Amino acid sequence: FQYLRRFDQGYNLDSFCYEAHSVEGNPAECLQQFLLHCGITDPSWSELRNFTWFLNVQLRDCEASVFCNPDFVQDTLQGF
Repeated sequence: FQYLRRFDQGYNLDSFCYEAHSVEGNPAECLQQFLLHCGITDPSWSELRNFTWFLNVQLRDCEASVFCNPDFVQDTLQGF
């Protein structure tokens, strides 16, 4: 949710890193973001769950990758 929220607000996500147990927004805003970005017009709860699970795995792997660390790659992969 935090990534999607910042993306919609136009923030540079290259330097953002999720902090465990940090809370932003409210449940209604979170659901709205997931519905907006899941890519399905009228998703079921199962489809929303799969979307959030997949997005979470991808973002966790991205944060753990040295190739996505702006301090390591500096400006060589700008916008990647």
